Amino acid sequence: MKKLFALVFATTLAHAADIPSAEWQIKTAVLAAPPAERDAVTVLGYDPSGVLVTLRKGTNNFICLADDPKQKGFSVACYPKDLDPFMARGRELTAQGKAAEIFKIREEEVKSKKLPMPDKSILNVTTGTVNESTGEVTDLYTRFVIYIPFATPESTGIPLTPITDGAPWMMNPGTHRAHIMINPSKSAGTKAASDDMKK
Repeated sequence: MKKLFALVFATTLAHAADIPSAEWQIKTAVLAAPPAERDAVTVLGYDPSGVLVTLRKGTNNFICLADDPKQKGFSVACYPKDLDPFMARGRELTAQGKAAEIFKIREEEVKSKKLPMPDKSILNVTTGTVNESTGEVTDLYTRFVIYIPFATPESTGIPLTPITDGAPWMMNPGTHRAHIMINPSKSAGTKAASDDMKK
């Protein structure tokens, strides 16, 4: 019994050690926010046990989501507060083991007005590479997702594939999750983003 307790305790400590400090999570999560808004955003991140919590209560209209330590690679996000019910519902369904059903469930709930969804909203997603020794994140890259529920190429003129590098295009047309994708050229803005991390 003592050996089992020791194993569980050691595993718990190891898991806790994998969770970055709240300070680092906040500093890196806000990289997905517009620079002028970063000091006032709300930041959601992970406590020492790995539970998603509010690390910092903000005063503006943005919520930033810290990197999930359980997922491979570095990825943070930022979105307006009006989009939070949609985002939170996705996290809730994932936690319930219903990841494969998220699209179907949210589609039904948005259509029935059970799940509020703004008629337009933006999600910024920033990825990068973490230096395990220094904690610095390099090779930062931000892509943009603009939700326009139930829109189609016919109603917007936005194509289903980009007509050139970095041009907008649409995914999931005609559904609650219809959105415009904007993937800037990876050579553009990388140095500026990396400089932000050093501030």
